[in-house]
Amino acid sequence: MMNLLGRPDIEAGEVFVNFNQNDTSLAVATRSGYSLYSLSSVDLTLDKIYSCHTDEIFLIERLFESSLVAVVSQRSPRKLKVCHFKKQSEICNYSYSNTILAVKLNRERLIVCLEESLYIHNIQDMKVVHTIRDTPCNPNGLCALSSSSEHCYLAYPGSVTSGEVQIFDAINLHAKTMIPAHDSPLAALAFSPSGTEIATASERGTVIRVFSSLDGSKLFEMRRGLKRCVAIASLSFSTCAKYLVSSSNTETVHIFRLDRSAAEQADSKQTSDDWMGFVKHIFDIIIFFLF
Repeated sequence: MMNLLGRPDIEAGEVFVNFNQNDTSLAVATRSGYSLYSLSSVDLTLDKIYSCHTDEIFLIERLFESSLVAVVSQRSPRKLKVCHFKKQSEICNYSYSNTILAVKLNRERLIVCLEESLYIHNIQDMKVVHTIRDTPCNPNGLCALSSSSEHCYLAYPGSVTSGEVQIFDAINLHAKTMIPAHDSPLAALAFSPSGTEIATASERGTVIRVFSSLDGSKLFEMRRGLKRCVAIASLSFSTCAKYLVSSSNTETVHIFRLDRSAAEQADSKQTSDDWMGFVKHIFDIIIFFLF
């Protein structure tokens, strides 16, 4: 996910880009609507799936490869619209008390993040099933929702002064655990595909950690460097969860290998080749699209 508002080099074009939950498509929000692209091409071509010319969109989320998209416009930043893009119809809309800062989807839940609250919707009928109120001030809308239905967890900051992570069970609607991940406030969160692990980074950006989302135990710790602090923009696990990628304001991407048991490492070379090929393919597509 990347919010491009305020970037002078693209002030007249794209304002938000986002992958779907399994990285098979790319959503691009612009000042005149949004477009959806397939990432299945092998010839560096972004195949356009759909394009909608409407209000300026600054948030968009697509549900896997389905026709369901959730959008928020600049004109109505407190209103969420859920649409069926193939039928070109609006399924429903909801208004909230403050600006919507983030929207997350999986096959069970839709999450709307405001600065001091989180709304949990049932994806089947879009009704609000739970509200987490009076959360620590979260002006960047930092949160993460597992794409797994089995471990359907929501993560969000538990403090404005330290890097506490609150893990909430979005199916059974109760707090799961609290993880004291960092001394500094959080900057990035990401669940593994299974939802059983969560990667975290703080505003200092020098240390990235991976914890069990089931019991909060620390599994891995990686250092980006000690000389300077950086702003981590995003974290993402590979499909096999053996690699973790981080991006930052230094215009560099770090790929960390998460060493597992010997049994899991037996096929590591093939996994590495597959993952590195996938990373190169995604980078080539993005570079081709942006430049």
